[in-house]
Amino acid sequence: MRLVVLIPILTIVSSLSLPAGAQSEDSPNSLPDVPKPLIVGPQEAATLRNTPHNILKDQEAIWTSPLRLRTDNVAGPVILVAATTVAITTDHQIMSSSRLQDTSLNNHADTASNVLVGAFVGAPVLLYGWGKLEHRTQAQETGILGGEAILDSIVVNEVMKVAAERERPTVDGAKGKFFQSGIGTGSSFPSNHSIIAWSSAAVLASEYPGPLNDIAFYGLATGVSVTRVLARQHFPSDVLVGSAVGWMIGRYVFHHHQRSHDLNHF
Repeated sequence: MRLVVLIPILTIVSSLSLPAGAQSEDSPNSLPDVPKPLIVGPQEAATLRNTPHNILKDQEAIWTSPLRLRTDNVAGPVILVAATTVAITTDHQIMSSSRLQDTSLNNHADTASNVLVGAFVGAPVLLYGWGKLEHRTQAQETGILGGEAILDSIVVNEVMKVAAERERPTVDGAKGKFFQSGIGTGSSFPSNHSIIAWSSAAVLASEYPGPLNDIAFYGLATGVSVTRVLARQHFPSDVLVGSAVGWMIGRYVFHHHQRSHDLNHF
């Protein structure tokens, strides 16, 4: 399966989870995941005008993040690579289970995943529109950052798909072979639905923190990941990587571009 070819990409995206203390505070492209919002300048604030520039800066930070890896902050990338390796070794067995050979289950799960991911895409749009009409700055910010995180995630995911070129579970007895020429962006690895759902959920949960909100947002995102497997559209390792990368990108976008505001003002 030549997973070794994918390790550099997994290391890049998993470096997003590095703690703030492990990176230089003076670096404009550092990727902290901290409990406090950063000081955001006018050029990086969450506005529609700034979004294209911010996305470009996000991508620069994402793809250069391994340069900040050190012995004291390498645990995150190692864990993700190890978990992905284990998942890939069990993918064929799981997808060959007779319990997943149910067309009705597959179709219903596919519909559910599409509805759920549609909600995660629609939520930022609705929040921005509602915030604009009602002059709710936090809702507007949530909408902008949610959209930015989704776009960042899609770019990263498409690069990973082209690099992986993995067969879908419905092809060749669910062997899940990588590096099959001609697959391109139709690759199964990682899951586009999962990365979109988790990036959006991370922004929503970060903007409106609380146990119930966390359960709701991340519970629904988990539903997207699970239903993609039940629909036989993706292997477990596909949704594992998509979910992890989406979450990390969403958290990064929030902490890098969020302004301080009164959380009571929805």
